Amino acid sequence: MADQPLTKSIQGNPARGLLGATLGFFIGFAAVALFGTTAAKVRDALHLTPVALGFLVAMPSLSGSLLRIPFAAWVDTVGGRKPFLVLLSMSILGMAGLTAMIFLLYPGGLTPAHAPWIFLLGLLSGCGIATFSVGTGQVSYWFPKAQQGSALGTYAGIGNLAPGIFSFILPVALVWWGMAGSYLAWLIFLVAGTVLYYFLGRNAPYFQLLAQRLTPEKAIAAAKSYGEEMFPSGKILESLKLSAKTWKTWLLVVIYFTTFGGFMALTAWLPTYWKSYLNVAAVTAGSLTGLYSILTSLVRVAGGRISDRLGGERTMLISLAITVIGATMLSISGSIGLSMAAVVILALGMGVSNAAVFKLVPQEVPQAVGGASGWVGGLGAFGGFTLPPLLGTIVASQGQGGYASGFLLMVLLAVISLGLAIMLARIHGTEQKFNESMPGKLMEKQNAKH
Repeated sequence: MADQPLTKSIQGNPARGLLGATLGFFIGFAAVALFGTTAAKVRDALHLTPVALGFLVAMPSLSGSLLRIPFAAWVDTVGGRKPFLVLLSMSILGMAGLTAMIFLLYPGGLTPAHAPWIFLLGLLSGCGIATFSVGTGQVSYWFPKAQQGSALGTYAGIGNLAPGIFSFILPVALVWWGMAGSYLAWLIFLVAGTVLYYFLGRNAPYFQLLAQRLTPEKAIAAAKSYGEEMFPSGKILESLKLSAKTWKTWLLVVIYFTTFGGFMALTAWLPTYWKSYLNVAAVTAGSLTGLYSILTSLVRVAGGRISDRLGGERTMLISLAITVIGATMLSISGSIGLSMAAVVILALGMGVSNAAVFKLVPQEVPQAVGGASGWVGGLGAFGGFTLPPLLGTIVASQGQGGYASGFLLMVLLAVISLGLAIMLARIHGTEQKFNESMPGKLMEKQNAKH
């Protein structure tokens, strides 16, 4: 081992690492659109209540959010490739089970007794959504620090396009192929995409060198020759514990719960809202949902650059104020036109805020960035699971009007998040003034001694 050369063969490069991770996340995230678009048909077959329907559309978000934390930690030990393949394989298993049930039982054979199986398989299908945290680590290790913002913004923005694109495609597919054909087509897409990731996805040099049995020290030295600058600390559990003890972490969790969790929830809930409340056709409902999802994702890419220029706090304050306006409009809307305008405003506010949150994570929790990112990304995304059932509960208690008034919940969350963002901005400003004044105070003390 002592005479072993430091440089070894490495497969891939940063561009390919970004391409593979983005492809994997794009494929995994598509489950949200599938459930949202087909929820009404499954509801009718299983005779689900509005609350149960809310849980149904949220099942992929449950696994997709909570699994982000442990799988993000796994990346620091083996790289992103293996966690990606495990999550995508679990998603394939869930989708294969759903496809089989639809082929064999839908529509007449599906009964309420099959509901637990539908929910469980939906949970498995959502495992692919958790690839977000895996890809974040995989991309980060490939790129130098100076290019992190651009690389991660591209990764998250393009990957998040999946639900929106499928919201356009699936309603048309349902008309042409029916439920069974659409599920089969999605399963084929998922399998093909996973195979494609298998060939394209590559770990950063450090993890490839570890797999070639170099010691961590030699792997770091060799990886640096390939331009790698970031390496796992090997203390992810300590980072999770330390960040959990930092109150700023939880403020960012709440804000991301509102903006990204809200994004996931609305992507799943809006098809039902458009069809059941405003009586639009299924294809139109899918298109309107796709408009919201795609716009939010694209704006997130721009939001990273805006945060770099204006600062994370100012960007977040502006974007959350816009979110409050959009949610308020949606809560009082009774027309397609006003609802469309409200959804566009929500997309702008949520998309920019999502980017601003991760701009603030290293600033507010610099001593435990990895752990804080895990908590914020995982628990924040949990909003995608909790919000649809709550919206369904409001509809169940208030009837049709509940589809509009239910968005007062989003208004409340946005107002709370805006208040927390104001608190963070003021505290950061106070801390900055204090730090700037410290050299002067030290000089005064030194002069007083002399």
